[in-house]
Amino acid sequence: MAEVTNMRVPNHIGIIPDGNRRWAVERGMTKDKGYDSGIDPGLLLFKICESLGIKEMTYYGFTSDNTKRPREQREAFTNACIQAVNLLSKENAELLVVGNKDSEMFPAELKEFTQRRKFGEGGLKVNFLVNYSWEWDLNNLKQAGLSKGKISGMINSKDISRVDLIVRWGGRRRLSGFLPVQSIYSDFYIIDDYWPDFKVEQFHEALNWFNAQDITLGG
Repeated sequence: MAEVTNMRVPNHIGIIPDGNRRWAVERGMTKDKGYDSGIDPGLLLFKICESLGIKEMTYYGFTSDNTKRPREQREAFTNACIQAVNLLSKENAELLVVGNKDSEMFPAELKEFTQRRKFGEGGLKVNFLVNYSWEWDLNNLKQAGLSKGKISGMINSKDISRVDLIVRWGGRRRLSGFLPVQSIYSDFYIIDDYWPDFKVEQFHEALNWFNAQDITLGG
């Protein structure tokens, strides 16, 4: 098993937990059955990040585009997000759900989390992108001529900090609209295994890879 060195870890990690549907189909199940199997990996990953002193993490729950999928899939990934947030509310965490809460696709159960809430002793900031789209996130920018320094204060995800490392499961080589402002200088690491097959050593390998990168932020 790859272990994390005693060197630099990212302050903020973005998580794209992809491959749930493919995982289910390969096991002879319908696509909607893959989402429940992604809940426990999310909680385990939170505990790992907490133990390593990572300050913030953002999970990509589902996008506005995802809601175009068949009803049974939509209900499945929505319920998985609700369960995940409820589980994390029993931990020492500071939770925030970001997404278009004015849409009927936004779960009513998560509206109370659209302002950051502290649970237990707080500490690790955890963001969930739910019914999120980059167009919605940047919508306010269309209405104002802004200087570069003001852009980050006008986006709908303004309470989420810059992302240092994005890790995507499921083998896809794309960001899928993930936090376009915060991810502009993110390092991007791909894990080919599906999200429900999460293994601790995969994440450790991602962190060791990040530690070896030359982080310049363009300088």
